Amino acid sequence: MIGELLPDSVVAVETYGHDEPDNAALYPEEVALVARAVPKRRREFAVVRACARRAMEKLGVPPQPVLPGERGAPRWPAGLTGSMTHCDGYCAAALVRVTDLASLGIDAEPHGPLPEGVLESVSLPQERVRLRALATARPAIHWDRLLFSAKESVYKAWFPLTGKWLDFAEADIDILLDPGQPSGGSLRAELLVPGPLVGGERRGVLEGRWTVRGGLVATSVTVPHA
Repeated sequence: MIGELLPDSVVAVETYGHDEPDNAALYPEEVALVARAVPKRRREFAVVRACARRAMEKLGVPPQPVLPGERGAPRWPAGLTGSMTHCDGYCAAALVRVTDLASLGIDAEPHGPLPEGVLESVSLPQERVRLRALATARPAIHWDRLLFSAKESVYKAWFPLTGKWLDFAEADIDILLDPGQPSGGSLRAELLVPGPLVGGERRGVLEGRWTVRGGLVATSVTVPHA
């Protein structure tokens, strides 16, 4: 699912339900990070890292620990960049060589409505107007959850390039329909703060894709080189 939202240069590995990879064991450095976590958290932590290590192998990089860096963002092996996501019943990791993409972000969420009051805290007024139009066009999709996922993907692609926090209100996201795909399309995020510098070029807009499938919402954002 995630792989279909990404360029061919990206290696994506995903698991569903209890289909736990054979190499879901953690390195000692990782074990220490979740020693006091509940079992569900420990399992998701291990499975998503197993996905990441399988992606490393596919890119010819020896598997290694995935430890959190600043603000919890994963630290990737030299020469790679990537993103991870997990929710109930799903884990995925996407990695790419830094020579192929400047950055990327992925996110998956359960396909259901956001809790009451959350949409107002994570969206802009103009975004909510567009969501109402989308709900009229395709009422079977929970557009509030899709917008939230898109905001997460934007942040995950933004942070490695800037090292700065990006508030929900600092990116205006337009979710675009694809007439040929009733449950998929593209997204465009206009940054309302100075965008990241990529190859000396200021990026004020980030772009990506979305899909809804199998009870999940998934989004991706990729930042190409100049």
